[in-house]
Amino acid sequence: MPITNRIAALQAEMTEWRRDIHAHPELGFDEHRTSEIVAKKLEEWGIEVHRNIAGTGVVGVLRGQPGKGSIGLRADMDALPMQELTEDLAYKSQNPGVMHACGHDGHTTMLLGAAKYLAETRNFAGTVNFIFQPAEEGGGGGRVMVEEKIFERFPCDAVYGVHNDPTRPLGTAAVRPGPIMAAADLFTVKIKGKGGHGAMPHLAIDPVVIGAQIVTALQSIASRRTDPLGSVVVSITQFHAGSAMNVIPDEAMLAGTVRTLLPEVQDATEAMMRKIIENTAEAHDAVAEFDYQRNYPPTINHAEEAGRAERALLGLLGDGKVETDYPPVMGGEDFSFMLLARPGAFIQLGQRAPDGSHGTSVHHPRYDFNDDLLPVGASFFAQLVEKELPKA
Repeated sequence: MPITNRIAALQAEMTEWRRDIHAHPELGFDEHRTSEIVAKKLEEWGIEVHRNIAGTGVVGVLRGQPGKGSIGLRADMDALPMQELTEDLAYKSQNPGVMHACGHDGHTTMLLGAAKYLAETRNFAGTVNFIFQPAEEGGGGGRVMVEEKIFERFPCDAVYGVHNDPTRPLGTAAVRPGPIMAAADLFTVKIKGKGGHGAMPHLAIDPVVIGAQIVTALQSIASRRTDPLGSVVVSITQFHAGSAMNVIPDEAMLAGTVRTLLPEVQDATEAMMRKIIENTAEAHDAVAEFDYQRNYPPTINHAEEAGRAERALLGLLGDGKVETDYPPVMGGEDFSFMLLARPGAFIQLGQRAPDGSHGTSVHHPRYDFNDDLLPVGASFFAQLVEKELPKA
């Protein structure tokens, strides 16, 4: 199953869609223009459209030949709050401080391409639900969709999502069963000390010194308190305190993220952090308030569905082009909420061009999606449907 001819013929059109979305990026739960484009195109192709799901989400329902099977295909639509620095692109973001730096413009376009093809051919038996999700970048749009009972409204035997991968060559992919991405938790620490003159620290309770000790101590969780095979990252990414060079402040604030792959490691890490933070503050006669938020759960592919995705990818890309034995990454993804609700798999599609272009990391101000990946992703979605929902 090479790239579907009809989808290959759509590449120029899909490129126009993708670049238009790229030029008009929208943040999570504010994807009004993008979702309207999606809804209108689905309606134009005769697909049943449901708007305003999880705010700006859209679901398109397409029924093929009579059949009981159903499948969900998901794409994310939101951009990131960052300034684009790709000065040479004619379709550079027109919204200051907002950029499609993760390729969600491409994911949305690939799913649209598959939807158009499947609506034209209907070479399957059963129902396809095209899920266009808002707010993947920290907003938890996947969680909101699940909470709004998307799978009760639009039943899916399995659900699949894809993400572009600049580290892999175009024409390759990766999928495996089990944990593939980490839980992405967030935390804040407020240290309440006693302010004073910088020249007389003995009369104060210095929250900066206490905070520095907490920062150092928290690193022992990964290096000395957790099985090295347990995979945990504790990163303190903010430290705020004081406003003058000669004043010891009353308070200091720390914030950061925790990444884990296993629930038991997640539980143990939160407990150890609380103990270290509170006891370190108490040892200095200060008080520490610790707030830990479990944000995105780990992304865990189901074995059977990962195998189905692998077979479809092998048919599309060929032997030796699909990696199935690779280590998980510690980034997070809110498709994880959908995988907790239904069986499914999340697939990585390589996008780095042979000349090395399109290899810039996601979340980088000079990132750009590779439009040559559009027919590959659309063909994967389409061929997965035809393979998993075959006509009798």
